Amino acid sequence: MATKLRQLIASGENDQLDFKQTISSASKIAKTIVSFANHKGGKLLIGVRDNKTIAGVRSEDEKYMLDLAAHFFCKPEIELTFNEIELEGKVIIEADIPEGNNKPYYAKDEEGKWWVYVRHRDKSILASKITVEVLKKETKQQDTFIQYGPKEQGLIEYLSKNERITLKEYCKKMNISKWRGMRIIIKMISAGIIRAHTYEKTEFYTLA
Repeated sequence: MATKLRQLIASGENDQLDFKQTISSASKIAKTIVSFANHKGGKLLIGVRDNKTIAGVRSEDEKYMLDLAAHFFCKPEIELTFNEIELEGKVIIEADIPEGNNKPYYAKDEEGKWWVYVRHRDKSILASKITVEVLKKETKQQDTFIQYGPKEQGLIEYLSKNERITLKEYCKKMNISKWRGMRIIIKMISAGIIRAHTYEKTEFYTLA
């Protein structure tokens, strides 16, 4: 188990792995937990610094904070599984977060507001309204049937010649309302035709 853990740490943080030296806030760690649950699941290593060195933790304190975050700062609640692993004479907690089957999952901030987060590479980022709606469709497991009208075809034709488009650009180009543009983009993401990219200030879309 220690050998496997060393390999994980050496691979570095990614869309399914995050390092935390310690947990100082249940609301902050809840963001990471829900971002994994809204993605493909993931693993938290508590007691590991960002530079991959071993800090170690007091396991009961950290498990209490994780449990608090998962059950009181995540909605719906998320069940975590824990392993305690000793490495270099120090204890590391490995917390596994499953992919959720009731997306979207929300994290409560320090002001009591609930937000959806998703995972991109090694970051947990705030989800857009469009991404939240796509997650809802994913939970309902609805088959998405696209009737290709001129607005849908126009989006595909534009993206076949251009790298990306934003919602604002699409609505302006097609002369449609923001609401209608969102509905079309949500359907096309859910159908696997286009892909949302949320890691920049303004979300944009590309062909899948």
